[in-house]
Amino acid sequence: MAKTFSKKDIIIFVLMGLTAIGITFSGFYYKQNFLNILPLYISLVIGMLQSKVNRYSCLLGSINSILYGVVYFYFNLYASALSAVLFSCPIQMITFIRWNKNKRGNSTKLNKLTSKQKLLMLAGYVVLLLLMWWLLPLLGAEYAFLDSASNLLGIIIYFLTMFAFIEYTACMLVNGLITIVLYITMLGDSPDIMPHLVFAVYSFICIAFAFFEARKLYKSQQEEVKE
Repeated sequence: MAKTFSKKDIIIFVLMGLTAIGITFSGFYYKQNFLNILPLYISLVIGMLQSKVNRYSCLLGSINSILYGVVYFYFNLYASALSAVLFSCPIQMITFIRWNKNKRGNSTKLNKLTSKQKLLMLAGYVVLLLLMWWLLPLLGAEYAFLDSASNLLGIIIYFLTMFAFIEYTACMLVNGLITIVLYITMLGDSPDIMPHLVFAVYSFICIAFAFFEARKLYKSQQEEVKE
């Protein structure tokens, strides 16, 4: 029997195609080094998997993080580069292993944070953000506030995802917006960031799908437990 695609699948596939065209055109126009945009093509697939809360997005994301680290270093986004290589790569691999042990279909068993855990997470984030906002300019980093805000939130997302807390999707939505603003801010000095901006918009849409998909899966899993 032939596999049928849902309306959401069709939307994602169309967006993947349009985004690939946008990345290719803008990369060619701004004479981008192919290495700088290679991770974006791989991330198109990762975004599609993330929209389904699919555990294999973590495996592919772990491998792709190394390439992203090289790209971020090229754009002087040192916090992003260190985050990609030292955090994203190993943590996503660990996440895949954990999700695989607790697999539910193509996803995993999902959890929710308590109110106390949310408050502690927010307090820690604010303190570390202020610290990095002060420290990074001393190291010569550009766009220190947005870069720090994005990457600290990214670290939180890694751990929330590792332990399968559905709040990771809400944090990813916020981080997606910060990333889009960061890249728009960088356009004046680094117009060749455009392919990454194009992808950031696509990624945000995939995350929006993941936000609702995670809640649907969590509700379904809770109903199974009650039964």
